[in-house]
This record gives sequence, C-alpha cells and structure tokens, in this order.
Amino acid sequence: MNPTSNSEGLRLRAIALGHVQGVGYRFFVMEQAHQLGLTGWVRNLPSGSVEVVAEGAKADLELLLNRLKRGPAGARVSYINSDWTAANGEFDAFRIAHY
Repeated sequence: MNPTSNSEGLRLRAIALGHVQGVGYRFFVMEQAHQLGLTGWVRNLPSGSVEVVAEGAKADLELLLNRLKRGPAGARVSYINSDWTAANGEFDAFRIAHY
C-alpha cells in the first residue's frame, strides 16, 4: 500500500545547509528514502544547499529528517530548515532531481 494514498500521509520539505554538496548527500538521501519506503525527490540548489521533498508516513518522515541532520560521512550539516504539509500523492518513487 502506498502510504501517501491515505489521509495519514504527509509531505516533508527540507533544506539541508552546510557542507552538503560534493559529498554524496543526495545519494545518501535517496538510499534512506528507499529504505523507509518514501516517495519524492532530492536535488542540489545553486546556493550550495540540498532540497528534499518526501511523502509517506509521519514516523518514516521523522526518521528521514533525523538522518538528514547526520548525513553521510564527509558531510557537515549545519542546519535543516523543514516544513510539513499534507501529502498529495504525486510521486511514484524517490529520485534525484535537477534544478
């Protein structure tokens, strides 16, 4: 069952700031999202930060948010700006996107 297809699905939008580009952060996020069964995307931003949009169950999104704060080896995450909204179910997988 797709967790975004019910009323309990949420959308997390997060911006990771710090040393998060050129260290495998996007691939780390994609792997974590796949493990948690989330859908959405991750992309580098021109500012040097990384944007993540993910949909799924609240508990899984909270786990992802905690993992975003840690990041992969080599990343130095200084801050995560995040907001929550209702999921709209527009994604069928989790992927790396481009701005």
